[in-house]
Amino acid sequence: MYFHLNTHKGMIKKVSQSTSLHILPKWIVIVLLTFCISPCGLAQKAKPYLASESFNETARDNNRLRLVFYNVENLFDYFDDSTTMDEEFLPRGGRFWNKARYETKQKRLAQTIMAIGGWEPPALIGLCEVENRYVLNSLTGFTALKTAGYEIIHQDSPDNRGIDVAALYRPDKFELINYEYYPLTFPFDTASRTRDILHVIGKLPNQDTLHLFVNHWPSKYGGEFETEPKRMRAAQILRSKVDSLLSLNSETLIVLTGDFNDEPQEDSIIDGLAVNNNLSELQSSDLYNLMYPIRFNTGTHSFQNNWSVIDQFIVTGALMNGSAKTSILGRTAQIFDMPFLITEGATGATRPFRTYQGPKYIGGYSDHLPILLDLVLK
Repeated sequence: MYFHLNTHKGMIKKVSQSTSLHILPKWIVIVLLTFCISPCGLAQKAKPYLASESFNETARDNNRLRLVFYNVENLFDYFDDSTTMDEEFLPRGGRFWNKARYETKQKRLAQTIMAIGGWEPPALIGLCEVENRYVLNSLTGFTALKTAGYEIIHQDSPDNRGIDVAALYRPDKFELINYEYYPLTFPFDTASRTRDILHVIGKLPNQDTLHLFVNHWPSKYGGEFETEPKRMRAAQILRSKVDSLLSLNSETLIVLTGDFNDEPQEDSIIDGLAVNNNLSELQSSDLYNLMYPIRFNTGTHSFQNNWSVIDQFIVTGALMNGSAKTSILGRTAQIFDMPFLITEGATGATRPFRTYQGPKYIGGYSDHLPILLDLVLK
């Protein structure tokens, strides 16, 4: 016998070696087969637990809609852009980034997104750490995602490295109304350049309007204390955009997502965004962090062998009302922590199976795990 630890439920699951594939859930079969045939699959060790057993791989038709956020870790092309600091990701750069590695990365990201969808590709995907529209065209047009018919939302940001936030959407499930990029500026550091905040507005199949904000806040590089004012500033700008919408309609359906580079319990989230994590007192116009209840149980990113939940979904209380036309299934979000996205180091510590470990190319997926939520539509 062997065992899997399910961190979401705190359970040990016993699985017989004689278990046959035909009695396993379909999503496990897909992931196992994909993992086994991957070129690096046999060389890397998986994280010793399965994704949440509540993961639903079935097709969602017009009664459900899946949202995803994924930090895809340095999705650069292999061409030199003289306007950005992309020298590290060139064939003769420090990471010897080339066409073959680029295409492997694209195939792995597409594999992950398709797996997140189960039997139906996700309807709406927020992305960060993409270099330009070219890499998004490659991802949606020359991988397994081509059959999903994704449309792209992208704009170059002023970030010094040239990495941006973007979104993909299926027009058959999400009718785009408009989108806008909001620059992040810092009065106390006018020379600083970072990623914009993306605001996407669209109509759901039940005719409700959804507002999605995709974020990639300044990192803690240079020191957590030193960089905290920048994340607080990002939170305040984002909160002002939310308040503008709620002032017009307190029942506005809003989803904030992204790599916030702070955890759910930190000041930029709790105070900067003015999040209310008390469900019993939640009002329609309040913000609630779906990752707050699981912040100590798991993670989306690992730094120095410590897991943290810096990729999050934060929603307005209107979406937490199960009797509304549009609500969040189970009032929860999930971390897509499938074994093929996890590796184990020499010390036994687990972490996301990323593209590079330090300067060494290991050919993985990303240094972040994706997150997802399902909307119930009436």
